[in-house]
Amino acid sequence: MIVDFISANFLNVIVAIAIFFIGKIIAKYFIKILVKIMLRAKVDITLVKFIENMLFAISLVAIALTSLTHIGVETTSFVTVFGTVGIAIALAFKDSLSNVGAGIMIILFRPFKVGDTVLCAGEYGVIEEILIFHTMLKTPDNKVIIIPNSKITNGSITNYTLKEFRRCDFVFQVSYDSDIKKVKEILNNLLLSDSRVLDEPKALVAVGELASSSVDFVVRAWVKNSDFSSFRFDMLERVKLEFDKYSITIPYQQIDINLNKQFF
Repeated sequence: MIVDFISANFLNVIVAIAIFFIGKIIAKYFIKILVKIMLRAKVDITLVKFIENMLFAISLVAIALTSLTHIGVETTSFVTVFGTVGIAIALAFKDSLSNVGAGIMIILFRPFKVGDTVLCAGEYGVIEEILIFHTMLKTPDNKVIIIPNSKITNGSITNYTLKEFRRCDFVFQVSYDSDIKKVKEILNNLLLSDSRVLDEPKALVAVGELASSSVDFVVRAWVKNSDFSSFRFDMLERVKLEFDKYSITIPYQQIDINLNKQFF
């Protein structure tokens, strides 16, 4: 039957084969042009590869159906089967497909990029790699966490390195017996003597609260994002040393125990 079919439709079969291979070459050519355009537009390489593979697969299916139609094969049933199979696959892999969609959103809208320090999906670390299905995050203790993209886009994302400058906030508690003006002078001098503190926006030193057992000073200083951690650690150490130097007391929790003499 196959031999008879080919004999009767020899020319159509040749044309169908030609349509398939020529169509494949043309599809590759136009997809390459599209890829070059996307790369020039600085579209993320991960998204470019995904779109390239997706378009090539769709093109092959369309070309194959066109070729079969040319030799008289009824393709309506094929389309129905492909549609049914596609729905079944979509239902079976709905979580994976949601990760793909989320990955495309991350790549397109760029809430973060490789190298950014972020808090997402409850995890804190540096972005190592952004893939279609998941994102790889490196924690400060050098662990790698693989997070599905859908979990990232479904929650809030805090990007700590997106902006060039960042405000560092402190609260220093001193006892009520301390010289408040002296405390304020010490804190201001520490900020002025540190070259990492920016002139604008201006740093702030102020009494934030008169608490039950302490006077709370609020200190806010703007620094470059790259200096944030080192400045914070240094400031805490320097404040403690200066407070000790001028006998400024930092209150700490105490428990008073009263003993009843009748039991002794």
